[in-house]
Amino acid sequence: MAIDFVTDTVNLQMDGRVATVEMNRPESLNALNFEMLKGLLAVMKEVSHMDEVDIVVLKGNGRAFSSGGDIKTMLLEANESDFSSVMDCINELVVTLYSMPKLTISAVTGAAAGLGFSLALATDYILAEKSSKLAMNFIGIGLIPDGGSHFFLQQRIGEDKAKQLIWEGKVLSADEAMQIGLIHEVAEDELSTAVESKLSKWLNSPTEAMIKTKKILADKNRPLLLKVLELEKLGQHKMRQTEDHQEGIQAFIEKRNPVFKGK
Repeated sequence: MAIDFVTDTVNLQMDGRVATVEMNRPESLNALNFEMLKGLLAVMKEVSHMDEVDIVVLKGNGRAFSSGGDIKTMLLEANESDFSSVMDCINELVVTLYSMPKLTISAVTGAAAGLGFSLALATDYILAEKSSKLAMNFIGIGLIPDGGSHFFLQQRIGEDKAKQLIWEGKVLSADEAMQIGLIHEVAEDELSTAVESKLSKWLNSPTEAMIKTKKILADKNRPLLLKVLELEKLGQHKMRQTEDHQEGIQAFIEKRNPVFKGK
């Protein structure tokens, strides 16, 4: 297997027809820096072309699925080309994950926040442990959701509820997220047991037919997803230049509540 970008921030494990992709920055709750994003994209592209693989499981190493975008990366005085490269990588990763000819499962433990939650939403099935917390919390640092979340949230809960969720940035329990239709299953016991049960069911199903249904819907929806991703990229660039974003980042570092001014 020839992955064109090798990094120890992403692990790949093969087990028959199942590939498990693990985000591996446990010390930062799997915060997504540029290296991990590039690694995820390379691995997902490679796996998408493996004929022997039918199911892909996305998970996080350690106590969290992913705490979202790496705040330290946001603090860098990056020029526009750096920002553009990061956003392009995010967008390509999301399109790859959403449309790959495999069945995809997000196994959520701990936090799935911000961009981490966006990646989970791009998969076909979200299975979360009971104690996990899910949050579309970009608003807390004066940003808009990216990673296609405007598209995925509208698909799952409708435009009005999507707006309220984005604007509130509320942290949801696994049960709350399931009740409003954001995730598919809450593990009653061990998450690994629930994942194995789901894998067993799918592996004993006509996966080719399931994947064909996914492909038809993904092909139909791709133009809108691409449009939303481009709008998110343009919007996020503007938001990063606002005073509210700078205040949100500073407040996060200083561990205090931000004071926003709408500027």
